[in-house]
Amino acid sequence: MKMDIEQINTIAMAAGAAIMEVYDNGDFSVDFKSDESPLTAADKAAHITIVEQLAKLTPDMPILSEEAVEAFSGANENGEYWLVDPLDGTKEFIKRNGEFTVNIALIRSGKPVLGVVYAPAIDTLYYAEESAGAFKRVGRDQAQAISVESHSEDSPWRVVGSRSHASQETLDYLTQIEQYEMVPMGSSLKLCLVAEGRADLYPRFGLTSLWDTAAAHAVVLASGGEVVTPEGKPLDYSNTEQMLNPYFIVRNPKDWQ
Repeated sequence: MKMDIEQINTIAMAAGAAIMEVYDNGDFSVDFKSDESPLTAADKAAHITIVEQLAKLTPDMPILSEEAVEAFSGANENGEYWLVDPLDGTKEFIKRNGEFTVNIALIRSGKPVLGVVYAPAIDTLYYAEESAGAFKRVGRDQAQAISVESHSEDSPWRVVGSRSHASQETLDYLTQIEQYEMVPMGSSLKLCLVAEGRADLYPRFGLTSLWDTAAAHAVVLASGGEVVTPEGKPLDYSNTEQMLNPYFIVRNPKDWQ
């Protein structure tokens, strides 16, 4: 399936507008799902916007959304499906720090081949298609191509982490690096920082779900980066029976040859 990625950008931005309506109105009533993760009116509004518009654009394409997992019955005969997180970083949304995103990815044979990550509070859009490159657009500015950067041996490693305390597994992993500085960030923006060369490394030794990573994973791949398990295997999205990702590392492969 081939489409204009600007159509997906428009859908992500429409979902972002729905989120910001809740954000600006201050409706921060929070429900909790069975896994105790938070759910707000913004999650629900963004989900409805995305699913309705994707269904109009690609009526025969299955959609796996965090907010309607039970409605997903599997990829199509070509191994394709939409993988959506209507509001990634709900905790960041509740904290009102702006570091939350809309994530839309197209999966083909387990690989994210198109991805859009939109951060509505800061009006920043990342998007990518396989073989077409990765781009960043801020506000009304013209989109700029982005790519990973190689780590400079003369400077500390810039390591992306969550704003909460780093896990012991992460600290153990970082012992192989002589010098590093932490770059705090929320949601899937952590992967995008590596994709645009503002960070060198993002080790994630904690729980994430398929929809948390897929869109930004596509951006990383198109920017020349990789998202791999600690054993070096690419993160894969073909097994939707297993919604949780393994631990993973986002990096420039040239730094680890």
